Amino acid sequence: MEANLFLNGFIYLVAAAFAAPLGKKLGVGAVLGYLIIGAIVGPSALGWVGENREEVMHFAEFGVVLMLFVIGLEIDLSRLWKMRGPILGLGGMQVLLTTLAIGSASLLLQVDWREALAMGMILSLSSTAIVMQTLRERGISDTSAGTQSFAVLLFQDIAIIPMIAFLPLLAFLPKTGDAGHESHTLIDSLPYWSHGFVVVGAIAIVVVIGRFVLTPWLRWVASLKVPEALTSTTLALVVGIALLMNEVGLSPALGTFVAGVMLASSEFRHELESDIDPFKSLLLAVFFIAVGAGIDFGLIAAQPLTIGMMVLGLISIKGAVLFGLAKWFKMAFDQRLLFAAALAQGGEFAFVLGGFAMGQGVIGKELGAQMIAAVALSMAMAPPLLIFVQKVILPRFGTTETEKDERPHDVENDKAKVLLAGFGRFGHPMGRLLRSAGCMPTVLERDSDHVDFLRKIGLKCYYGDATRPHLLKAAGAEEAQILILAIEDEDESMGIIETCRKHFPHLKIFARACSRDHAYRLHELGVRFFVEQLGSSLDCAIAVLEELGHESDHAKDAARRFKLHEMDTIRDGAPHRNDEKSFIGMAQRNLEELDSLLLNAPLPKGGKTKSAQ
Repeated sequence: MEANLFLNGFIYLVAAAFAAPLGKKLGVGAVLGYLIIGAIVGPSALGWVGENREEVMHFAEFGVVLMLFVIGLEIDLSRLWKMRGPILGLGGMQVLLTTLAIGSASLLLQVDWREALAMGMILSLSSTAIVMQTLRERGISDTSAGTQSFAVLLFQDIAIIPMIAFLPLLAFLPKTGDAGHESHTLIDSLPYWSHGFVVVGAIAIVVVIGRFVLTPWLRWVASLKVPEALTSTTLALVVGIALLMNEVGLSPALGTFVAGVMLASSEFRHELESDIDPFKSLLLAVFFIAVGAGIDFGLIAAQPLTIGMMVLGLISIKGAVLFGLAKWFKMAFDQRLLFAAALAQGGEFAFVLGGFAMGQGVIGKELGAQMIAAVALSMAMAPPLLIFVQKVILPRFGTTETEKDERPHDVENDKAKVLLAGFGRFGHPMGRLLRSAGCMPTVLERDSDHVDFLRKIGLKCYYGDATRPHLLKAAGAEEAQILILAIEDEDESMGIIETCRKHFPHLKIFARACSRDHAYRLHELGVRFFVEQLGSSLDCAIAVLEELGHESDHAKDAARRFKLHEMDTIRDGAPHRNDEKSFIGMAQRNLEELDSLLLNAPLPKGGKTKSAQ
């Protein structure tokens, strides 16, 4: 048994090593790569893993716990308090309405009302691990859709507690006696009336310890200057809180999230996060692979229509509820689509609650197996669904909303000489500088909630997608002289250039080069490019040289020479980038030229570095 568990662990780790590169190569992200590899090595395909899948799944679920702890570290109490509306309002309504909608649909299919209600509750939950990881991979975790998704997920974690307490009340079938799903916790032996006090007390203990005990303790551990001591203390903290929460019937993820929030203002926040991150990433990878391995392709092959309809029904009903709620809470059209797509799948807790419900006689074995298979498939479909919405739906329909409560003609022609597409970390300082210099550009930004914020602080910004020719025309592309591309999606950037060359050939284009390969592509099109973060990197290098004793003029001159040489290198290297041998030879020559250029450069007048004096 132990040998099989170790063998399964070895296979999971090897699979994880291949899954992330596969997902990146296919352009679908690491999460889907893990799910694909899991399905391949699972019992329904190659059969390399499967006998100990439940043990591995319970172990890997600790990755979700660690993830919530890290998320807690990134959130201060003031931000959490500001989110109380979305957490209680949007999150609460999502769970309630999804439960009623799925339960009602199940009743129409002649499912017993108790099974229907239990299924509605279980399927109202989404996958915290998949949603948060996918939102970060797609770069939308900080958008309105991302923050609202997090609020809903947080409420769902809280809702698991009353669900576990309520499900046994719906029992009408004989209990299976499945020991794997029986609950033996500290509160089982206590009177029922005292359970609430114990739960509140446990949370209070976590808050008090996190607020007043842990920081002094961590400060003392850090003073020992033994790195592994701090790492082991952090892991012990997370495991201990998870055990405490489990004993009182709470979600371990919720407990560790609270502890993370308590430590968010600690000076050890970043060190704790860096200590936990490798364990979190590895366990999450194993978790996703275990989910993929758990897809019962035998059951799906035997009942393809039933399972397929359940998956379609789950995503459609849940997505419709989420989209409607997002509209009710006045989220913009593009954010509604992302929000609905992100949370429309089932969640990892469906495996736990589904097994618990079957063991308690709430849901029949056959229906429960179908539900779990549908949840696993919906989780596997979650990343590609979000990619499809982001890459296919939004570019075509994301800015065409014309309802009365939206802004139907957001983009205006200000007769500006400059159009600026994208107002993120690259475009923001540029737009502010141009505005202050008396050359206010017309700014196009796709995140509508970001547009609202920028307008509130006095910056003129319009909600619009620069990939669409008619919006560029509405913004004044026919009269403008210059278009600045400050967006970070390289393919979209190239597409906008192609559109402008076709419809607005007079525009001079200045573009952000997000990578060296992107810079090569821009150069080949004759577009003036600016390598992202190059200026900041050189500013830092100048400061380092000055700290090491170089005179300021000498350091700045070296940076200037380097920048000129770097731009020449990109222009010279563009014709060779698809010929590896030629490209490597050219890169080596350029490196030698750079060394010669800087090492033999004359010192500024007056002469020597401080270190030479």
